[in-house]
Amino acid sequence: MRNIAKPIGTYLIATVFLLIAGYPFVFIFQSSFKSQMEYLSNIWSFPKSLFLGNYERIIQPDFLRYFGNSLLVTVITITLVIFIASLASYVFAKMEFKLSKYLFFMFVIGMMVPVHTTLIPVYVIINKLGLYNKLVGLIGPYISFCLPISIFIITGFFQAVPKELEEAARIDGCSHFVIYRKIMLPLSLPVLSTVAIYNFIYVWNEFIYALVLVDSAQSKTIPLGIREFYGMETINIPGVLTAIAAATIPLMVFYFLAQEKVISSLTSGAIKG
Repeated sequence: MRNIAKPIGTYLIATVFLLIAGYPFVFIFQSSFKSQMEYLSNIWSFPKSLFLGNYERIIQPDFLRYFGNSLLVTVITITLVIFIASLASYVFAKMEFKLSKYLFFMFVIGMMVPVHTTLIPVYVIINKLGLYNKLVGLIGPYISFCLPISIFIITGFFQAVPKELEEAARIDGCSHFVIYRKIMLPLSLPVLSTVAIYNFIYVWNEFIYALVLVDSAQSKTIPLGIREFYGMETINIPGVLTAIAAATIPLMVFYFLAQEKVISSLTSGAIKG
């Protein structure tokens, strides 16, 4: 009897957490099919009929451009962050030199600096470089904000890799770059996927720097596009929720793909071990 009761209790607890975590998504998607009047008349009810006006608005060229800008900025940022952070982490973890600990400590300090305290200096630098109102002006600051935590996480993983693997590769005549490319990167797929998920969520949702460094409709990102559903006197709440629903789709797709990569990498490593 106890053997049966234990899994039942586990499933009940998991179901409760699923309902708590999943209902906001259900609420957002059901509200996206309501008109403003129907939403205000009964917030919690399901839509009486499918109202597609909100979706017609978000498939307009302007909103699709915001969507594409966010995707471009996020993909470039994550790619460069993974490349730079993994290289730097290999150096900090496997190559000892005089200033290695001090340089690593400087990156760790970067995690402690509140991002928004750098808003004015970054704005001045971007303006002087002529990158204001350009997507490139967003990518640079985003990379600098993502590097400290990424290097901290990946360095810890590289330090845990047995030295025997590196020594065996060195005996076979492999250079540091070959060891990094053929040994460290394949082994670090789980941690790289974790770092990618974390930074993807941050960059995709970032609002303040996009608001300050971008002004034209050509360069706005998805958070700024969602802001356009706010009117002068009223807020189109179903429209905002529809835009949020559309904006969460890339996050969910990337999360499930990267999560699958993490699980498959860990599983294959366990089997090989």
